[in-house]
Amino acid sequence: MAQPTVLVTDDEQSIRNSLRDILEFEGYTVLEAESGKQVFELVGEKSIDLMLLDIKMKGMDGMEILSKIKEENYHFPVIMISGHGNIEIAVEATKKGAFDFIEKPPDLNRLLVSVRNALDQYQLSKENKTIKSRLPQVPEIIGESDAIHQIKKTIDKVARTNSRVMVTGENGTGKELVARWIHEKSKRNSGPFVEVNCAAIPADLLESELFGHEKGAFTGASSQRIGKFEQADGGTLFLDEVGDMSPDAQAKVLRALQENVITRVGGSEKIPVDVRVIAATNKELLDEINEGNFREDLYHRLNVIPIHVPPLRKRRKDIPLLAQNWLNQLAEKDIMFSGISFADKALKALKKEDWSGNVRELQNAIERLGLLADGNEITEEDVQNLTLSGHKKTDGIDNLVEEIKQFKDFKESAERLFLFRKLEEHDWNISQTAKSIGIQRSHMYNKMKKYDIER
Repeated sequence: MAQPTVLVTDDEQSIRNSLRDILEFEGYTVLEAESGKQVFELVGEKSIDLMLLDIKMKGMDGMEILSKIKEENYHFPVIMISGHGNIEIAVEATKKGAFDFIEKPPDLNRLLVSVRNALDQYQLSKENKTIKSRLPQVPEIIGESDAIHQIKKTIDKVARTNSRVMVTGENGTGKELVARWIHEKSKRNSGPFVEVNCAAIPADLLESELFGHEKGAFTGASSQRIGKFEQADGGTLFLDEVGDMSPDAQAKVLRALQENVITRVGGSEKIPVDVRVIAATNKELLDEINEGNFREDLYHRLNVIPIHVPPLRKRRKDIPLLAQNWLNQLAEKDIMFSGISFADKALKALKKEDWSGNVRELQNAIERLGLLADGNEITEEDVQNLTLSGHKKTDGIDNLVEEIKQFKDFKESAERLFLFRKLEEHDWNISQTAKSIGIQRSHMYNKMKKYDIER
């Protein structure tokens, strides 16, 4: 391993010579600078592990150099040295990011201990960054149910291949997470993972989104656009909600999968692409094929390896694990959630819920419980009071029948509860919710306003 490089910065030659002799005797590589200008020439060219920096210098002083080093995101530690040291200067230097502050003339043992500590901390910091860069940035698939074990087993088998995968399941079950893990464990993991939500993009814009367009291809196409297929070249393209793709887009996707080339909208050039496609849908595509809404040939192209992600109500064993994991993640991000835990009965109560919105709804509920529960322990009563779409259990339909006397009041209360449930089921995507329940989006907004429904 190469010896650490120490940059000694002082405008006095004698001080630089003394520090060089001490450090080289200890085996360090030493560079010298007598001004701020020389410092930034050297740090731009050399790999620096530590700087010894005098505070009082001609021109740019040590404090200014320290500030600029931190502003320009150099991460090596800086030990400040001064013949005019006092508490105020030491505090100021520390606030600006100095590792340590040593008075001149430096005590030899004090100096060398500080140098070793600074270098050890810097090396540890670099190792941590290296380890983190190697770790996948994709959340774990949480669960111990047979279904989750089978999904993980299938991912391990198919990820190494280039086979296309079709992930099915209800909204909020974690289909995208499955797709990301297939990419993460594949040979393409150094390439891009590009996602397209086919349900969220208007049909007349989906082709441009997928394949790009040339300048002037249509009104508003003021410049060339690179589509998702090209962006995913060398990586993975995730077609989410593929069952909502328009017939024209289906035909072009089929051609792209057959020929491994695409043509931008308004263009004629055939552009080769190397893309692995993973598709996902919450629809029964065989029913869609029978109704003439989805191409059978495209279905067979996409459905080489099927993976079904079951709803939470069919893997209740995983609910406590998911709940605890999400609460831990919230605590890492926000101190408001630290110290909060679940009572055993609360976890059992969570298992009894239907979770029509699946993992997304569960996550919303855990966040709500963590914020609104009394005390540091989430109880069974908290779960019973706060999990039903932000309402108490007494807002259930059966209890509405018992409690509400007037038909008009019952109708409005039931409608409000229905809309709330459906919004959570679709992760508060208003367009998808409106489409799923068969009303226009504008009507959905009006209903939400009428019943004061907010996320």
